[in-house]
Amino acid sequence: MQRELLRSTYHYDLPEELIAQTPIEPRDSSRLLCYNRKTKMVKDLHFYDIYNFLNKGDVLVINNTRVLPARLYGYKHTGAKIEILLQKRIDLTHWEVIAKPFKRLDEGTEIVFNENIFAVVVSKETYGSCVIEFKYDLNKTFEEHLMEIGTVPLPPYIKEKLKDPERYQTVYAKVEGSSAAPTAGLHFTKELLKKLQDKGVEICEVLLHVGLGTFRPVKEDNILEHKMHSEYIEVTEEVAKKLNKAKAEGRRVIAVGTTSVRVLESASDNNGMIKSVKKETDIFIYPPYKFKFVDALITNFHLPESTLIMLVSAFIGDIDKTLELYRHAVNEKYRFFSFGDAMFIE
Repeated sequence: MQRELLRSTYHYDLPEELIAQTPIEPRDSSRLLCYNRKTKMVKDLHFYDIYNFLNKGDVLVINNTRVLPARLYGYKHTGAKIEILLQKRIDLTHWEVIAKPFKRLDEGTEIVFNENIFAVVVSKETYGSCVIEFKYDLNKTFEEHLMEIGTVPLPPYIKEKLKDPERYQTVYAKVEGSSAAPTAGLHFTKELLKKLQDKGVEICEVLLHVGLGTFRPVKEDNILEHKMHSEYIEVTEEVAKKLNKAKAEGRRVIAVGTTSVRVLESASDNNGMIKSVKKETDIFIYPPYKFKFVDALITNFHLPESTLIMLVSAFIGDIDKTLELYRHAVNEKYRFFSFGDAMFIE
């Protein structure tokens, strides 16, 4: 089998103490590993130094999704406790969720959250997920109920309690719908974004609601057998025009995070033109992949053997170089994953 199709190809050793448990303050004081694909130059800097790498006319593409309080705790009428993680909204009352313990749920099972809201299991899917229908007091919206019963769903590798839930939101988060944060964006402050705009960097907002399927581990030895969950994306007509204009003028498009990459690559055609879209995408980017629209990438350090490190490896264009950069980050004691440090790949 081709090496790039083997899950084990994307493995690296990570000491547990390098998994960031708390966010750095201020946001832009995190570290930044810069890698230039043409010169092969590697630099160890801080995130606020990104200012020196972005030029007038560059377009910074950010994902303006906002994380829902998507972790809910309920109980069955027997008293058994059930944990629910909202994954994807289907319609006004139906959600695809991950439920624990999965084996205790059957179709028709009721899960009570409080006196005003409960849910019924409609169907059971694979990988511990199921579809449930929420039933609630219509004097409040579902979102209002969610604010009362839900908590921000931090990834399982974060053991520390988050003091300020807003710290797991980007400063530009607007549209509620994600089960996890687009973490590359967590490094930006409003002040840094303003400085970049004053420099002449154009900022465009796209949308991808991050589902928990993004972080589902690849278990198959052949990565082609891995099934990606679909996620909802949007690109407005106005943003599509701005992005196409930038490309036509030879200006760089810099994606903030793998979510922005997936939006841009899903919304672009074979001629490298972005279209206005409102749709689901299950795009799986792995080597070798010819990028149609993205010129540079800001991203965090991702889990070994994950679809995200596969995407980064495809963008760098060299699996061995990707792993070399990750080993460099480990040796230099960079912080990893959601609250960790960042990479800039140009």
